[in-house]
Amino acid sequence: MRKILLSISFLLPAVAAFSQVGEYRSELSVGVNGGYIMSNVGFNPDIPQTNLGGVTGGLTLRYTCEKYFKSICALVGEVNISQVGWKEDIQTVDDLPVINEYTGLPETYQRRLTYIQVPMMARMGWGRERKGLQFFFQAGPQVGFFLNDKATSNFDYDKRNKADRVGAMRDAAQDSLPIQRKFDYGIAAGLGLEYSHPKFGHIMLEGRYYYGLGDIFDNSKRDYFGRSNLGNIVVKLTYLFDIRKSDNSKIK
Repeated sequence: MRKILLSISFLLPAVAAFSQVGEYRSELSVGVNGGYIMSNVGFNPDIPQTNLGGVTGGLTLRYTCEKYFKSICALVGEVNISQVGWKEDIQTVDDLPVINEYTGLPETYQRRLTYIQVPMMARMGWGRERKGLQFFFQAGPQVGFFLNDKATSNFDYDKRNKADRVGAMRDAAQDSLPIQRKFDYGIAAGLGLEYSHPKFGHIMLEGRYYYGLGDIFDNSKRDYFGRSNLGNIVVKLTYLFDIRKSDNSKIK
């Protein structure tokens, strides 16, 4: 299933690029983006979690290639620095916080991973291009390159309360393992609104979801985790300005 989804996602930009059968465009816009990420990791065996908050920001490039019927087709690429990871929900079998016997406090652990993320998406928009509102959908593959990580906890790993923990939380293998796979890949998809003005450029508000197809830890039969893929929800703002416009009086 992962291979099928990945193949489809890599085909989307190619379809957009070579399907020039509508009203031709050749418009290039560049700018910046920034936003907030809520992330977790899909562990197997399962590790109970709550979403870890982080930030993302970087550069955006958009090439608008045609208008096919009412759909405005474009290719979008980004290079972002992003904070992702996981925050553990450490509870007893009765859904109560696990108290550390040395500190007397509920045990907490989170791990923040910093990546360079590069999504490459095909975009379809409906509405105004030069002045007004446009609704858009975009999707495509995303790759990530691990830079560093930082763990934050209020207990020593060797002094965790194993007696009250349940399931894979008792071993807490994820707390002590280094990030073993530095290259990440998956599928990103988003919905949003864009406001355009011929003098000021384009401002976009987008909600995006990313599903990782790779794992951050090794996943052979002798490894602890069979799966450890990243997943996140992003809310972001993007500002673009045009550096090349089509000479077409029909564009509104």
